[in-house]
Amino acid sequence: MSAHDRSGWAVFGIGDFRLFGSARFLTGLAYQMQAVAIGWFVYDLTHSALALGLVGLAGFLPAVLCALITGHVADTYDRRLVGAAAFAVQSAASFGLLAFALAGPHAVWPIYALVIAVGTARAFANPALQALLPTLVPGPQFSSAIAWNASLWQSASVMGPALGGFLYALGPAVVFGGAGASFALASLLTALIRYRPAPVSERPPITWAALSAGIDYIRSQPVVLGAISLDLFTVLLGGATALLPIYAGEVLHVGPLGLGALRSMPAFGAVAMAVLLANRPLRRHAGLRMLRAAVVFGAATIVFGLSTSLPLSMACLFVTGAADMISVYVRQTFVQGETPDAMRGRVSAVNTVFIGASNELGEFESGLLAAGIGAVPAVVVGGAATIGVALLWGRLFPALRARDRLMVQG
Repeated sequence: MSAHDRSGWAVFGIGDFRLFGSARFLTGLAYQMQAVAIGWFVYDLTHSALALGLVGLAGFLPAVLCALITGHVADTYDRRLVGAAAFAVQSAASFGLLAFALAGPHAVWPIYALVIAVGTARAFANPALQALLPTLVPGPQFSSAIAWNASLWQSASVMGPALGGFLYALGPAVVFGGAGASFALASLLTALIRYRPAPVSERPPITWAALSAGIDYIRSQPVVLGAISLDLFTVLLGGATALLPIYAGEVLHVGPLGLGALRSMPAFGAVAMAVLLANRPLRRHAGLRMLRAAVVFGAATIVFGLSTSLPLSMACLFVTGAADMISVYVRQTFVQGETPDAMRGRVSAVNTVFIGASNELGEFESGLLAAGIGAVPAVVVGGAATIGVALLWGRLFPALRARDRLMVQG
């Protein structure tokens, strides 16, 4: 084995992973560009923190309501085609937002309807693609593939908000059109992946036992349950993403371009950490490091909430992204690496709900709390609560705290 084969870069020698990663990058770019545009668009129309929170709720609800069926679909049909079809639907929804922006909107509800359409498509795409990734790379390169996959998404998340903020100056329609084109290209690249699953002689019947198998599996695995629930509550309570338009407009006074820069910083921190983890994977104390990362996330969130300096605020968001990437890396390695392939889609669907809850539902919680007590107190309280959860989880899930290695040695 050459030094290159042993390096974190070797996974890019696999053609299917290059296609998968390119699609991942394009969808990350489109989603983040669109998120900035939708946030600023809704705030322009409403000037309401609660309205911003409702955007998060509209994006998250489909993942919850469809979780059991999307996992079943990912375990029953060609995951590659499920992902390609979902990206095509997201492209259509983006072009719907383009048409709405060009029409000169007065009401906000059509935006929520189209966000629900995007959320529904993502609910089908995420478990299918999470379950597809382990089949595209050999086992020894799996942890590297997890880190690079996250890095590609987060790299797009660095560029997407900044690009979205820049293009929004030309009009929201420009952002929505670019996002639609990116989703369309990602759909094509996903369909071109050469991997084909083994033929299914008989599709399993749709029963409650089959649909709920992912939930049952996670409940039986305390390390996995602890990891994904910790990540859920960390970002649910500590996430300040939905309030960034308020911080950009009323606290830091930096406008749409500043909003794009702020939204990019967590992703920039995540990219730096993901590249580090791809080349220097966690060897020991994986569970304890995940718990410590949650404490760091909460502390950085508190400092961000109190900051009135743009450079300090950006630095804090960078730290939150780096800390969250450790949680994502550990959780995804547990979920994708230890789950049998036949039920990987259903487990990934439940995992998707946790991811969605920690992001979109977290935006709703932040908006609701900020509407009641103000944006700054809401962020500070959320950061403190995150630290409390990390300390509590160390006691509630001793198996997670004691988990040494990422992958169980077989």
